Amino acid sequence: MPIEQRGVDTVPDAERTSGPRDLLSILLGSNLCLGVIVFGWLPVSFGLGLWASVTSVVAGTLVGVAVTAPLALVSLRTATNLSTSSGAFFGVRGRLVGSVVGLLLSLGYTALTLWIGGDVVVGTLARLTGLPTGDATHTVVYAVLAACTVVAAVHGYRLLLRISKALAIGMTLLLTLGLVAYAGDFTTAAVPGTPYLLGSFWPTWVLSAVAAGLSGPVAFITLLGDYTRYISPERHSAKTVWRTTCLGLLAGLLIPQLFGTFTALAARGGLDYAGPLVEASPVWYLVPLLLAATAGSVGNAGLMLYSMGLDLDAILPRATRARATLVVAVVATAFVFLGHFASDAQSAMTSFVLLLTAIGTPWAVITLIGHARCGGTYDPEALQVYNRRAKGGAYWYRAGWHPRAVASWTLGAGVGLAAVSTPLYEGPLLALTGGIDCSFILSGVVGGTLYAALTPKPAPAPEREPAAGIAVS
Repeated sequence: MPIEQRGVDTVPDAERTSGPRDLLSILLGSNLCLGVIVFGWLPVSFGLGLWASVTSVVAGTLVGVAVTAPLALVSLRTATNLSTSSGAFFGVRGRLVGSVVGLLLSLGYTALTLWIGGDVVVGTLARLTGLPTGDATHTVVYAVLAACTVVAAVHGYRLLLRISKALAIGMTLLLTLGLVAYAGDFTTAAVPGTPYLLGSFWPTWVLSAVAAGLSGPVAFITLLGDYTRYISPERHSAKTVWRTTCLGLLAGLLIPQLFGTFTALAARGGLDYAGPLVEASPVWYLVPLLLAATAGSVGNAGLMLYSMGLDLDAILPRATRARATLVVAVVATAFVFLGHFASDAQSAMTSFVLLLTAIGTPWAVITLIGHARCGGTYDPEALQVYNRRAKGGAYWYRAGWHPRAVASWTLGAGVGLAAVSTPLYEGPLLALTGGIDCSFILSGVVGGTLYAALTPKPAPAPEREPAAGIAVS
């Protein structure tokens, strides 16, 4: 299969041959992996039992999908990725805010997937073959998984789509076998010796809803456009794409996360997930578990790495998508080693997702408000001004930035960071919220309200030829 050459430029309609079924395959198949499953362990590690874990994860996911799914419609109209599309509201240079947010989100989730997947691979190989579990073994396994991920990401969307279709079937079968494998040890009670992380039930439940539930859909705020830009709005309605996105996110996130909760309780994994998961596995399930850890990790991390390459390509227009992907692969692999050798899994995961949710949510809300105001009408040529190292166009605003939109995001993100509660950092606004993390709500409300108030008029829809007013610098 040839390597995809297209970066963040506008996809011609002739190439927009994907459909809602392809979107569903990607959202389902790529998420049936340990990098998503491990988020179902977080509520258990926080001290919650089955029903508290399930309700917090489901509630958080439903809220996250409601906010995130409409973003898929932006790239359906612009035929480019979401960070580039956000230039209609932030300015063609101001859309770098979205590129950086997307890059950080994808970087963290890529590293997490390879980290957890690699640990399970090492553990299962140790039980199957007696392989030593020291640092050298982990280094080799991480490197092999990263190399396979790079191959998939560099080849691009079409290969990743094929992998996702295969994973949607294969991983469903492997997880079904897993339910049977761990059923004998399953319990609904919280793991003994694991107290509420925040000292009492409701603050811990809210933390679980945000860190384990809400964070899943938020991870896709810049990713959805990578797939819907290949869907033609002439052949598929916005309503169908939106419904498919909702279904894909709900199924693709809840199935693996709830599997993670089930297995974490069965394996009594209060302090760790990968180790107890392998130790509690019956011998007959070790090979299926090994397959799930390798194939699922490559599929999920491949899509994340693909998105990272697009975001870096958007930040550095002179770089090709393939070269940008190789660069971010090296950085992501470095984070894998940092996570394994220098971090506590629970603290690192929780802090990462809460901080990124706080800064990503106001960007998503502003983009959605802008999309609603302009009625989904964009000037695709004007969106590409920065990529072509030119000036002018409908979205040039002030030197390529929309100051009020950027300021709205900055203040929203700042409030979110001041209201966040993580194992490594607690914001000063927690004293006003009773110690409950309301960063998601506050950052979105502040960023969205400021943008709506400061920019009462919708983004200008061009009435001229798309290329007019754009001068090469």
